[in-house]
Amino acid sequence: MVFFILTRILERTSVGETAINALNWMTDPLWMRQDDYIRSIIAAFFIAIFAVGGVYLTPDLKTPAEWVSWLQLVIACCIFSRRTMPIAGTGIVALWVLALRDYDLFHLFDYLALGLGVAGYLILEPLKNEELRSRRFEALRWGLAIALMWSSLEKFAFPSWFYPLVVEKPFLTFGMPRDVFIPMAGVTEFTLGFGLLWTPLIRRLSAIALLVIFTAAVWPFGRVDLIGHGLIMAILIAVAADHRRGVDLMTAFKRRVVNIPVGLSVALVVFCTAYWGLHFAFYGVDGGGSVGDGAKTTHSYSVEHPHGPGGPDDHKLEPHAHP
Repeated sequence: MVFFILTRILERTSVGETAINALNWMTDPLWMRQDDYIRSIIAAFFIAIFAVGGVYLTPDLKTPAEWVSWLQLVIACCIFSRRTMPIAGTGIVALWVLALRDYDLFHLFDYLALGLGVAGYLILEPLKNEELRSRRFEALRWGLAIALMWSSLEKFAFPSWFYPLVVEKPFLTFGMPRDVFIPMAGVTEFTLGFGLLWTPLIRRLSAIALLVIFTAAVWPFGRVDLIGHGLIMAILIAVAADHRRGVDLMTAFKRRVVNIPVGLSVALVVFCTAYWGLHFAFYGVDGGGSVGDGAKTTHSYSVEHPHGPGGPDDHKLEPHAHP
């Protein structure tokens, strides 16, 4: 919150204007072809998912249905024509709905906002109504921001999900105790996700910070992690390269420095209430009991996903555990 306030104060000065102009200069080639870039990245992501095979929308959601992979290749092909882009957007939503056959609704909330954001972009971009079309980048940014803020709450609600990961790769904590590092990571993910929704300099710097974090994770976790997070990283680059200043929700509200703690507090209340409230509604006070045979999970039962049922810490986990 302090950094956001300082950045917003700086943004209103000539120094902030210089910083924005420098970012504009560095990203101008990408901004001039922003739509081409985003369409290409989304298509490349679905081609990669097709190549991985046996997954819904992300490597984390396994499926034995081979036709799902071919449908994702069709989605990629539809993106290359503006006439068929809405079909691709509808297909993304349809795949998320189909994943409900194998996974609980609460699990899939982690992927809902980003999926809707990408689908929203694909539906809005071909429109002739320029007022609606101008919101296409917002759809992407808001979808990613909400997805990050939602998933960050796992690190507070269920820190034990991440214990096996810390044991496997202890260097991730930078020498800090795991119960200190995990909630710190949650704070980072939530606040930088929130930053993507604020004023131009705050959201662009937040995007760059998140991009550094996601890029650093590629080396220890490999190419499948790059595929899984590739779309997120690409959208972060697009946010960092976004030159627009006026097209946004609640622009006047965000320009006031005093509203930064107000906005962050409201976001915390809304997301925490929704997360714990829905978890209670879905699984009850005891969290849904123990994991049994045939339980719906976010991950397959393998050593590649230590947070899933059957992993080394499964006696501590809920049925919807995932990293």
